Amino acid sequence: MNHQQNLAAWVTLWRVSGVGCAHYKTLLDAFQTPENVLNANSEQLKKTGISEKLIKNIGAQTLSSADPDMQWLQASDQHHLITFEDPRYPQRLKEIPASPPLLYVHGNPDLLNDPQLAIVGSRNPTQGGQNNTYEFSKYLAATGLCITSGMALGVDGLAHKGALDVDGITIAVIATGIDRVYPARHRDLAHRIVAKGAIITELPIGVSPLARNFPRRNRLISGMSLGTLVVEAAVKSGSLISARYASEQGREVFAIPGSIHNPLARGCHQLIRQGAKLIETAEHILEELAPQLKQCLLNASEANLDNEIAPAENNSNIDDSPLADADQWLVLETMGYDPISIDQLVIQTGLTAEVLSSILLLLELNGFIAASGRGNYTRIKET
Repeated sequence: MNHQQNLAAWVTLWRVSGVGCAHYKTLLDAFQTPENVLNANSEQLKKTGISEKLIKNIGAQTLSSADPDMQWLQASDQHHLITFEDPRYPQRLKEIPASPPLLYVHGNPDLLNDPQLAIVGSRNPTQGGQNNTYEFSKYLAATGLCITSGMALGVDGLAHKGALDVDGITIAVIATGIDRVYPARHRDLAHRIVAKGAIITELPIGVSPLARNFPRRNRLISGMSLGTLVVEAAVKSGSLISARYASEQGREVFAIPGSIHNPLARGCHQLIRQGAKLIETAEHILEELAPQLKQCLLNASEANLDNEIAPAENNSNIDDSPLADADQWLVLETMGYDPISIDQLVIQTGLTAEVLSSILLLLELNGFIAASGRGNYTRIKET
């Protein structure tokens, strides 16, 4: 079976009525591959403990049911199907209950394992909420964090825009098929996200906006992220569902406090009473996530960067320094004590913007540099 046929089998099983994440995992554990599941007879399927109705549904399913998905996949080199077995599948998502067996990705799938912060909130935020969302997203994206949200109106859209406006990375997790843009007024925003990040969904091609899929989508937003920031939210809102998922998944939950007279602050105040971290500045988030970010970036450095050995005369310094990577030394030595932009550093170091952003975040977390606004950085201490 070639790669395309293998993907078609994954999609075909995913499209079987009644097969959810739990059933899919049960069937894969029993049969190893979706193709084996689809070729199994009733007696073999019965041994897995699934219902008679589900057995009939599997038996009636044909590979042609995956035709719309495969046509979408082949329509653009920006279209990807990422199965649970693909190394590009988000590792953090694998850790949560009911991980989706596959993801539809429009954009760059290599970003799915980047350190992410989810930013969620009201679809109708106050002016203060709008300002906070946009400014927090800009600042955090400029440090190299990927901003993840749901591309909804209000806070979600502003979070994506804030990241894009500083040339940062952002991921949108949607509650429809990947061929749909919802809400329609975010079509231009969707194009910007695809150009710089990715739009993803677990739902097959053609699925329209359905109320039940939005809470389901929220578990992916929190599951892919190191933490979830709630900007503004009513006591009964989808944003609190995201926060609950984040807490259940062992992720950090952050909330921005507001006026006691603002109904959209009450959800945040409730979260804070329940143990969410009270956030007043973006720096507070970086401080809280610092241990996890350091580990993420060190792992990425080991996996993706050329760990070239520094000249022999510098080896003793490297051994005694937290800057164990030659590229980190290169960036720090390139920087002076005056503000310098990422664009200038790209030119002077020869590193890609993506690699450079990760290094800058690690240097900032270790206290060697500081963000000085408008995407500029300043060195603040010697090694």
